[in-house]
Amino acid sequence: MDNYTSDEDIDDDFDTQLIIQQSLQDIHKPGTGQQSPEDERRDYPFGRVPIQSSDMTALEKDSMDPSSYSVPFNLCFLSAYYKKIVETIETGKEDVLSQLTKYHSAFDEADEIGWLPLHKAAVQLNKNILEITLKASKLSVWEQTTHNGETPLFLAVSNCLLENVSFLLLNGCNPNTKNVEGNSPLLTAVLQDSYDMASLLISHGANVNLLCSNKRTALHEAAKLGRRDIVALLLASGAYPDPQSSYGFTPLALAAQSGHTEIMELLLQKGANALGQASDSSSILLEAASGGNPDSVTLLLEYGADANVPKNSGHLPIHVAADRGHLLALKTLVPVTDFAAIKRSGISPIHCAAAGAHPKCLELLIQAGFDVNFMLDQRIRKHYDDHRKSALYFAVSNGDLSSVKLLLSAGAMPNQDPVNCLQIALRMGNYELVSLLLRHGANVNYFCRVNPLHFPSALQYTLKDEVMLRMLLNYGYDTELCFDCPHGDKVHRFSASEGWTSTVIKDTMFCEVITLSWLQHLSGKVVRVMLDYVDQVRICSKLKAVLQKQGLWSEIHFILTNPRSLKHLCRLKIRKCMGRLRLRCPVFMSFLPLPSRLKAYVLYKEYDLYEQGIFTGTW
Repeated sequence: MDNYTSDEDIDDDFDTQLIIQQSLQDIHKPGTGQQSPEDERRDYPFGRVPIQSSDMTALEKDSMDPSSYSVPFNLCFLSAYYKKIVETIETGKEDVLSQLTKYHSAFDEADEIGWLPLHKAAVQLNKNILEITLKASKLSVWEQTTHNGETPLFLAVSNCLLENVSFLLLNGCNPNTKNVEGNSPLLTAVLQDSYDMASLLISHGANVNLLCSNKRTALHEAAKLGRRDIVALLLASGAYPDPQSSYGFTPLALAAQSGHTEIMELLLQKGANALGQASDSSSILLEAASGGNPDSVTLLLEYGADANVPKNSGHLPIHVAADRGHLLALKTLVPVTDFAAIKRSGISPIHCAAAGAHPKCLELLIQAGFDVNFMLDQRIRKHYDDHRKSALYFAVSNGDLSSVKLLLSAGAMPNQDPVNCLQIALRMGNYELVSLLLRHGANVNYFCRVNPLHFPSALQYTLKDEVMLRMLLNYGYDTELCFDCPHGDKVHRFSASEGWTSTVIKDTMFCEVITLSWLQHLSGKVVRVMLDYVDQVRICSKLKAVLQKQGLWSEIHFILTNPRSLKHLCRLKIRKCMGRLRLRCPVFMSFLPLPSRLKAYVLYKEYDLYEQGIFTGTW
């Protein structure tokens, strides 16, 4: 009995809710005071006094029960009528909605995102719901927008509800109202790929040349998305074929980007300019090269496009095709691109193909006669921290063995960059890449420009790897510099910068490096290997003190205190006579009138662990 609620209680609760709503509204009104009955009537929601229980049907009483709603704070000013109307619209109850149409003011209310009941009805599948709602709504709200700037018509278009759109258009709704993003219903129909919707909007006055977001038209979007039938419809309806967006792109350029050749042909036949350029001077042919469709490139060339027009960055269409790896488009552009234009650009398509790791494009360009030793212009190099110059450097940086092989086989020089290509390969620890560079003449005795050592810099990357270390030594690394210490048997002065870092610029000796606390354990193994490549040497007191603690000290001491074999000394003498340049180019050995076994001995083949298939050289 305690839980029983009479109809009178429901009526009281409903009246109480409306009074609470009115009180909350009054809080926000300036100068609220004693009101006359007329003022009180005027200040109720919807401009009239609340409905009395005697005026309501049982259905309406039940539907207006406040306890049946969970109302967020930001919806506290919405009337119960509005909530019931929206619920009825969303559930599609036509008869109930028809009964609620007498509450006209509720159809003028909007929720927290600006949606009226009419907006809700516009996105329903049941067109009858929309008809009932539209008739119940004032004419002034037919074009009212949500907080996103969407009219009921715009929402119907966005949801591809053709019948709803047709009904709204027949009732005079404006087809050219844009949302807050600047998009029109027609452009939205294009995005939805709805030909029928676009046709319907155009037939009811939609402006085919209306500028939307970023000054793009519906034709821009249709061309970009490859909607051929819609493009034809727009052009037949009077769309201008060559409008420019705020970035200077035309529909033809956007179609070229995506490789929509048929659409490009339609636009060109209607007078679109094949020579147009965007605000960054990017030509339509360059956009087609970016898209990679060879038919699009060919079509533009037939309409007079120029392959030698650069964009602001200096890049030509051939550069873009090579960078993206579009082989067929590249093949089309090679014969129509002038070498003079490439030279002016400061970058070769060889660089682009190498940077993009596209060996097939690289092979095509090499066969076409492009110079593999074309160096980047200074204005291009300054954009790279390492100031790289060669195409080979790009390929080595990518670890792209196929491209590196192609470039080296075509005569690429491996020692042209400020940071040596060999240094990059050593950092990567790539045996095959290091071996490939060394076989083609990479300089093992290069010195880093930053933090120069007293000995060639390559050694510091191989101290923990015997395979890599012997690669360097076999190819003529200047090992003697590692034992060149000015202190000799004297006590070394303490260096304030001991434990050197990359910020220390000085002539650091090998003994100072290998005796660092975190490298001492490697000293015995490294020195023992290095002794295979030198004549009689003396080690300084600092290095000796560390080596004496190593397990290999007895063997090292024996080598240092005894004469070297004649065979070993002859090998060193022959290598010295050959010179490091010839050692860096092993093909020279084929011209020497020496037995194969002797050649192998001179080249330290017995110590070539990589050639022997040993790929784990960590100590």
